[in-house]
Amino acid sequence: MNKLKKLIYFSLILSGSMLGTTGCSDFLEEDASHKLTSQYYTTTPGLDDLVTGMYQNLKFHFNYEWAYATTIYGTDEFSVGGDRTCEMWNSYGTNLNSALSLFNADPKSVWDNMYGGINSANTVIENVPKYYDPISATKNTRLGEGYFMRAFDYFKLVKQYGGVPLKLTQTTDIQYEYTRNSAKEVYDQIISDFTEAYKLLPATPEATGRITKWAAAHFLAKAYLYRASELYSDWNAETKTDDLNNAVRYADSVIVRSGKTLAPNFSDLWNFTTPDGANEKLSEIILAAQFSNNTTTQGRFGNQLHLHFPSIYNNLAGMQRDLSGGREFQRCRTTDYAIDVYDRVNDSRFWKSFKTCYSCNKPASAPKWTTQYAPSNDMVGKFKFSANETSIQYIVNDAGDARYTSDNINYLAPHTFVRYFNGEAQNLIGSHGNYGKVSPTRYVALSKFMDGSRNSVASQFGQRDGILARLSETYLIAAEAYGRLGKYAEALPYINTVRDRAAYKSGEDRSFYVDGGVSYKTNTVATTGVTAFSYSDKNTYYLSNNIPVTTAASSLHLNSVDDIFNSTKEFYNVLGAASNADKFLQFILNERSRELMGELMRWEDLSRTKTLISRATLFNDEAKPVDPKHYLRPVPQSFLDAIQKSGRALTAEEKAAMQNQGW
Repeated sequence: MNKLKKLIYFSLILSGSMLGTTGCSDFLEEDASHKLTSQYYTTTPGLDDLVTGMYQNLKFHFNYEWAYATTIYGTDEFSVGGDRTCEMWNSYGTNLNSALSLFNADPKSVWDNMYGGINSANTVIENVPKYYDPISATKNTRLGEGYFMRAFDYFKLVKQYGGVPLKLTQTTDIQYEYTRNSAKEVYDQIISDFTEAYKLLPATPEATGRITKWAAAHFLAKAYLYRASELYSDWNAETKTDDLNNAVRYADSVIVRSGKTLAPNFSDLWNFTTPDGANEKLSEIILAAQFSNNTTTQGRFGNQLHLHFPSIYNNLAGMQRDLSGGREFQRCRTTDYAIDVYDRVNDSRFWKSFKTCYSCNKPASAPKWTTQYAPSNDMVGKFKFSANETSIQYIVNDAGDARYTSDNINYLAPHTFVRYFNGEAQNLIGSHGNYGKVSPTRYVALSKFMDGSRNSVASQFGQRDGILARLSETYLIAAEAYGRLGKYAEALPYINTVRDRAAYKSGEDRSFYVDGGVSYKTNTVATTGVTAFSYSDKNTYYLSNNIPVTTAASSLHLNSVDDIFNSTKEFYNVLGAASNADKFLQFILNERSRELMGELMRWEDLSRTKTLISRATLFNDEAKPVDPKHYLRPVPQSFLDAIQKSGRALTAEEKAAMQNQGW
């Protein structure tokens, strides 16, 4: 067996495979798969290509079912929609286990791909000092990229599985014997590697999408914060204070020294108009997986997040599926918590994160007024709406709103879905109105990832970049670290920076809406011969809030820490938060929801703070993680069955000892 096959076989044992994803933009345009030999990786061009190939691993986090199943399901923010393909990740049922073999959404998907990246990173870390052109200006950058990628992949592994085997050398021979390192040992390695990356990487990216020292600093701050969290309280006491101070230190290095700034308007982040356009070059973005419209290098999946959040719209009268509205896999159904966590009058983030209006794009099949509900006799038998007029609207109201009933909504022209009908009491996990659990295919949908640039209506291959780190989270990392240190006043400016951006500005039209579906306008596939589109630049802000039209500025500014501790809108009572420390933790988790809703972090946030059980039980109508084992994922059975001890397969008892407790 030659060395290349041995390398690949090692990946199958510990890592599953080398990355199966390709696709790129900017510096990722070259497909170097034909050059993959171990000897080639002892040359400067070979190491350049290997590092370029490692960037494909960043795309994995946006590729397929694992993207949302392992990060969003089973939390307070999203439950299962009309498609139940991966429901076990949300319900924590017995069919979620170490041997789960559901295609591309099983416990080994993350495991396999992260170790594939780690093996490449090990080669870079070992070979760059030996073989890379010593006078090249990119030598330190390549080494820094290797350290960053190894840390990034181990960080993902420890967040999902806890302690995992540390493999820190490249493999040229088949290896079968591995032991698990502790979570503490893995975090020590992650922090060491991110620190090296921070020292070696440049402040300015070598090319669009390349990693900088600020990405290393962001994730270093995040790793310190995670290590200081409740999940590791049985061993982190000695490092906790230093870790929190370091989280602030590295977050501040990004905030103060990087020159990065928040996007002026929260909607700028989601206003995707064309692949590689201005939206993907915002200063706020610290690191993003680079996707593009280059179909020859898009790989097996592309960015598929656009599929999972939209609710069904194409089977309503007057509607058909189109590029601007998206292909609705309707996997992730918005919970009531995800709606009620926002101040929906003053916080623009809700209305800039969720889609509440659609336009008629199939006027010939639009519904007609009946005698019973027509606004006048002359309207009977006429279409309720025409092409490009509002055809679907979601009324995101509160309990106590007496305006709507299941009958009187028929007097409205658009298909109308109301959250609370007259007389219904607030219920965070029960049935109310005519969407949500009542109809799991109809719900107000997160729209951050919409993509109208695709090559066909049916295409799953999204082309917009996948954001992995942005500056607003850096602010929240520093704020949480200060709060955990008991320095609440010091945390306040960081929180306010994020919240001040989220407030409406003077003169702003609160009824205006934009999402990435608007990129259909620059997509000839979408516009050729088509005159009606489901895309709407309106929302139901005023219909939902039932307030007069205003262009005044709103405020979310916290004037003192008492605004946090005395709030009646942060679910403190139902969450049992009594002390200031408990209230601050719940507040910061809520603020992370408001800012980062759906951005593939929530399960890991709730796991590391050990709030997963309480929050999922309170706010998710199907999730029942009643066992602490659910703070970690099961180690894949395929790994346990493949490894050996002293040349033999592990016994059942030895496999159990390698498995996470309870699995």
